[in-house]
Amino acid sequence: MLVLVAPGQGAQKPGLLTPWLELPGVFDRVAQWSAAIDLDLVHYGTEADAEAIRDTAVAQPLLVAASLLSAYELLDNRPEQDSPGSFGAVGAVAGHSVGELAAAALAGVLTPLEAMRIVRARALAMAEAAAISETGMSAVLGGDQETVTAHLDKLGLTPANMNGAGQIVAAGTTEQLAALSADRPEKARVIALKVAGAFHTTHMASAVPAMEAAVADIEPGDPAVRYVSNLDGQVVDSGQEVVRRLVHQISAPVRWDLCMDTFGELGATTLIELCPGGTLTGLAKRAQPQLRNLALKSPDDLDPARALVAEHLSA
Repeated sequence: MLVLVAPGQGAQKPGLLTPWLELPGVFDRVAQWSAAIDLDLVHYGTEADAEAIRDTAVAQPLLVAASLLSAYELLDNRPEQDSPGSFGAVGAVAGHSVGELAAAALAGVLTPLEAMRIVRARALAMAEAAAISETGMSAVLGGDQETVTAHLDKLGLTPANMNGAGQIVAAGTTEQLAALSADRPEKARVIALKVAGAFHTTHMASAVPAMEAAVADIEPGDPAVRYVSNLDGQVVDSGQEVVRRLVHQISAPVRWDLCMDTFGELGATTLIELCPGGTLTGLAKRAQPQLRNLALKSPDDLDPARALVAEHLSA
């Protein structure tokens, strides 16, 4: 079974859209999305530097756009076409944090334009929430999970991303994160992340009403393919429930470890991470080494990825 996954904030890189915009029709699609959300995705995806795209209000829409564009090129399943392309090869979809919006669009819960409009509202609301106080996130690598989470609790930090493969992302105030850096859990390393807030914690609670408003007029479809949720790693078969979770997940921890467990339980054999790939395939290599995996970083990766898709179409 093939699983398609979309990365979350922190995966963005300068120039990530540049090679994709050279493909037929892609520039026009990005320009349409840019106009719809009042954000120049072409500029931020080609010319902007790392600091500019670190901004939450920019990074989140840019990541969802990149994931969707790469998925449509991979599967020959563009939103303006009626043909499902190669989507029948996909057995499940999931996204890490903001990547869930790309996954929801690919599953048919949202249209691509709805996903882009929602992610723009999400990004602005979360950026505003992050500006209330000085907060951030740090990856804790290694150590015993129970020992690490107990240490974070002692420092007042939240295990905002339980990523599996020996990685937990702690979130909280800059003072709390400084204390973590100075007092690391036993046998663990701490690496500060390039994000602008304590996402997936109570620090984001003020952004929830804006998300509720952003989805108020949405009439979601039920997932056309298994949708694996960050909340608890479970498969969600109701579009309404997917949207409800998308709203409240911004202030709740990401359980990517449970998502990967579910991939194994479903019988996944192959994982493809959409652009800008690398983070989730890295986790999969350590947590589920039996999975074949491939990261879509540029159009150069499309041919080997399409070969994996073709195998699952004929299986």
